Amino acid sequence: MARLRYQGLDRDAPGDITRRELYFFNLYRCLEAFVYASLVFGPFASEPVRVLRPLLGQSVTVVYLGLALILLLLTERLRRHLAATIGVSLAIDIVAAAAVLLALSGYSLVPMMLLVNIGIAALLMPHRAYLFATGAAIGVATPYLYDRLNDSHEATSGLAVLAMAVAYFVTATLLRNLGGHLREAEDLAEQRGADLLNLEQINDLIIQRMRTGVLLVDRANYILRINESAWHLIGNPPPGERELGVVAPELSRRLYHWRHKGHGEESPVSLATDMPEVIPRFTRLAPNDDSNVLIFLDDTSLLSRRAEELTLSSLGRLSASIAHEIRNPLAAIRYSAQLLAESPDLSGDDTRLVEIINNHCTRANDVVENILQLSRRERSRPETIDLNAWVLSFVEDYRQSNDLGEDQLRAVTSNKRLEAVFDPQHMQQVVWNLVQNALRYGRQPGQPARVAVVARAAVDKGPALLEVIDRGPGIPPKVAAQIFEPFYTTHEYGTGLGLYLAKQMSEASQATLEYVPVAGGGACFRLTLQAAVSIGPGGAVAA
Repeated sequence: MARLRYQGLDRDAPGDITRRELYFFNLYRCLEAFVYASLVFGPFASEPVRVLRPLLGQSVTVVYLGLALILLLLTERLRRHLAATIGVSLAIDIVAAAAVLLALSGYSLVPMMLLVNIGIAALLMPHRAYLFATGAAIGVATPYLYDRLNDSHEATSGLAVLAMAVAYFVTATLLRNLGGHLREAEDLAEQRGADLLNLEQINDLIIQRMRTGVLLVDRANYILRINESAWHLIGNPPPGERELGVVAPELSRRLYHWRHKGHGEESPVSLATDMPEVIPRFTRLAPNDDSNVLIFLDDTSLLSRRAEELTLSSLGRLSASIAHEIRNPLAAIRYSAQLLAESPDLSGDDTRLVEIINNHCTRANDVVENILQLSRRERSRPETIDLNAWVLSFVEDYRQSNDLGEDQLRAVTSNKRLEAVFDPQHMQQVVWNLVQNALRYGRQPGQPARVAVVARAAVDKGPALLEVIDRGPGIPPKVAAQIFEPFYTTHEYGTGLGLYLAKQMSEASQATLEYVPVAGGGACFRLTLQAAVSIGPGGAVAA
């Protein structure tokens, strides 16, 4: 199975949104430094704002402007250390604002500009919002306290300082909550986006694996999308060839008639040499819009197989009904034959006839049991199975339940863990049937049977395999081609349903049962199992 993984945003890694916010934060800091410079150096340094300490103000402003430009230029690097960058840069803002306030008379707009710094910092780092607000309040209160301690007549009103401190905490609270809501919305949007991406990947995978051919064609007969089945049905054209009229002229002709006449031909057609016939179906993506058309190519061979499966299903139900009716008279015949066999007045010929009756009653009863088993087979309930442990347990159970005599039955397991998905009850029936056949028919004349139940992995890290191997004469190719067909048997007393049932049960668990000749003589029935699926970290699904 394809691997699908949730691509969530790592909060420790800077994203594009964080980079943009940090860039504008640093840009605003440059604007702030220019405003401070205009207050200290420019024409705005007049009433009601006067420069009391020019050297302090000019020195701090020049240094602050330089640091602001450096932070702006290093935005890309500093965003990798977001917490440290915001904390240090805001500390610089607070110290610079406090120094400029100390250098000027009057409260001016310096504390107001610092309000924006607090808001942006609280938005980017909500969990430190109150720490930033506390630092800013201390920063603007420091010049006030210094002037009060030195009895300066230029000291700012304490009420104004208190109002700005409250404003800092209110701003930090509002932006902190807003930042939390924005991040929740961002996380939800990212999760929804990842879910949609995964669904899109799943849909693409399903469409690519569909047995029905699917093409998406635009108004200019250019193939926009095509799945594997359609690509195969139109003759495996080169990947770069997308003109429908070139890769499938007959399909292009039928699409033209459908577009202009409102209906298309429904007769089967082969679109490429040695390809099965298909029935094209056309549909619009939107009503009254021919710009994009979906084309479905139904393989007629698949339809025939589905019809055959329905026929077999109907025959199975009919056979089950007949089997129920046969069972009671068959039991009466068998019971009567057994009683007759106990009579002391039977001659040798009569005893032989009774024996024939019993043998054929047994054979007919086996047919009835297989038909009933086929008709009432339950839905598959696959589970993850440790194949090595299962094979060892199966061989041990079979030895205890059956007298093998001189015959040999052994388990061969892999040296690494093998996991597969299969219905345990169905697997028991399938392998039991295969082992019985191998012990019965897989022997050389006059020699005991040698049968192995093998659990191994296919080459190149392929799926898990379970094989039942014997050292008998093998199966002729003509017979091997028909052994999985219902009611086909070469044995006098065989029912012809054992291998058919085994194959049906295997396919119900998405496994494959096949016959493989063994070099040097013998037969191998190989069960290719469905791999177990594991859920990895972050929602990864791996086969």
